[in-house]
Amino acid sequence: MEKHVMTDGKRRKGLAAAAAVLGGVLVLSACNDGDKGGSAADPSQSGQSQAQVDEAAAQKTSKAQITISPKNGAQNASINDDAKVTVTDGKLTDVTMTSAEGTAVKGEISADGLSWKPSGQLKRGTVYKIAATAKDASGLEAHENSSFTTVSQANSFIGNFTPENGSTVGVGMPVSINFNKAITDKKAVQSGITVSSSSGQEVVGHWFNSTRLDFRPENYWSEGSTVTMKLNLDGVEGADGVYGVQQKTVTFKIGRNQVSTVDVKTKTMTVKQDGRTVKTIPISAGSPENTTYNGQMVISEKFKETRMNGATVGFTDDDGKGEYDIKDVPHAMRLSTSGTFIHGNYWGARSIFGSVNTSHGCVGLADVKGAGDPNQQAAWFYDHSIVGDVVIVKNSADKTIAPDNGLNGWNMSWSAWKAGSAV
Repeated sequence: MEKHVMTDGKRRKGLAAAAAVLGGVLVLSACNDGDKGGSAADPSQSGQSQAQVDEAAAQKTSKAQITISPKNGAQNASINDDAKVTVTDGKLTDVTMTSAEGTAVKGEISADGLSWKPSGQLKRGTVYKIAATAKDASGLEAHENSSFTTVSQANSFIGNFTPENGSTVGVGMPVSINFNKAITDKKAVQSGITVSSSSGQEVVGHWFNSTRLDFRPENYWSEGSTVTMKLNLDGVEGADGVYGVQQKTVTFKIGRNQVSTVDVKTKTMTVKQDGRTVKTIPISAGSPENTTYNGQMVISEKFKETRMNGATVGFTDDDGKGEYDIKDVPHAMRLSTSGTFIHGNYWGARSIFGSVNTSHGCVGLADVKGAGDPNQQAAWFYDHSIVGDVVIVKNSADKTIAPDNGLNGWNMSWSAWKAGSAV
């Protein structure tokens, strides 16, 4: 029995030793690279230290660090300033930007090779891809890629504004911006817009509603001054999830100071430039049944000839047709959104001008059909007027025109105007 026990113990020791040897063989086999005698991952087998291996690997990697904006996968990216590529410890050698359809976007690497940006504005609601390559001082290349989506039309707003960049306008011309989506954060949007004058006049914005914002000084603009509007709305959240996309500067000049006053009672219009009367013109204003608005009105549009249909402004007969439909009204200039014009009149007798008010609310001046005679009163006034000039109507039996009916915010007191500012 004792002999059997000793033999069994030796057997267990032998198995344990065999297992240890077998385990060593298995581990060694796992590290072997086929028939090669050394381990590929073991620096000692190649005669190199781990530090030497790491250093050699690092020497094969470019030190250039490329950064692409927006980040990969970004949504609602700006169409103006978000897209750019920069590099440190190297210089850019190639940057390509394409839309999802493969259309290339023009861009330019800076002279120092440290940055790149598109040459123009991107499209809204579009997926773009950027691939960039740079080299470090050793000539080793680095690569970076990014894909992002610009803000969609549904998630962005724009402001349509007047006057146009580079235009010359009259002293009454406000800056008027109409947004294509309702603005709920008026403070944020107005804070992104600045309007200033070379005259130093204080300029204040006024919200008429959620989509219209006008700017003006307390009194008419100074003649000869330059007005600058800066739109810094790119990325401004105007409503929940709706962002601005405009980034631009607009300048316009103020011409001579022309203010014309229509006296409905005397049926005359006095035209003043820089405070001096240059002409007095007989007129025919709105009839007692269709009076002309009182107040300060700004010429917003000019048409050498245009159609005027009473149906478009509520003057209809029993059949629903316009009480008048004149397809060639000469020398017409708009004074209100609701249809008030100062224009030439060829269909009325010459005797009405200066003596009888006969119109449906407009101010009529003597003219000829076809607008071809420069010696007519209406032609003279048309030729001597520009968009932004002021026409004041007084002594009419009607009310004062609403400040938002056209570009007519001058009919609001300065304190009331400032009260409508969000900043």
